[in-house]
Amino acid sequence: MTDLSMLDRLRAARVVPVVRTHSAAHAATGVAWLRDAGIRIFEITMTIPDAPALIRDLASDPDLLVGAGTVPDAATAEACLAGGARFIVAPWVDPALAAPCRAHGAGLLLGAVTPTEVRAALAAGADVVKIFPASSAGGPGHIKALCSVFPGVAFCPTGGIDAGNVAAYLAAGAAFVGMGGNLVDEKRIAAGDKAAILAAAQAILPA
Repeated sequence: MTDLSMLDRLRAARVVPVVRTHSAAHAATGVAWLRDAGIRIFEITMTIPDAPALIRDLASDPDLLVGAGTVPDAATAEACLAGGARFIVAPWVDPALAAPCRAHGAGLLLGAVTPTEVRAALAAGADVVKIFPASSAGGPGHIKALCSVFPGVAFCPTGGIDAGNVAAYLAAGAAFVGMGGNLVDEKRIAAGDKAAILAAAQAILPA
């Protein structure tokens, strides 16, 4: 990761919202509400329609640190990085994503579950190893076990993260966590329930 302060910001945030909605409008609304709550870092997944355009719009705000998630290939990574994405995330190991990230000075998070996959992610250029799906792979205990054999590696567990287990994952050694539907709840966004989204954000923000 060229910008070392980026990893520091991710660690300080503790929780990175993983925005995965069926429409760009719902995603933008969710981001706006979470921004009102004080959150400044967002992962916008490529499963959102026209996600690169949304990233471009959000990245125009200098206060936000915006990344692209579920990035399927180098061409998509390049489009997101050109639009202002500062980090690229894939829930698998794809060495082709490293070159565009390095060219733009962006961070790379590659997915893994097993020790063999963690080594492959690091060899492929990952700055952070995303452990997905974290809950079904063993939860905080799995993160603790990985940290014992990979000291110094920054792990970001995602999948099944909620306000009730964030502290356990961090105590197990996670650098930070990714939280999707338990924070960016599309049903609540569609219903206009901003208060519920704000409450979810307050539950995970540092005291």
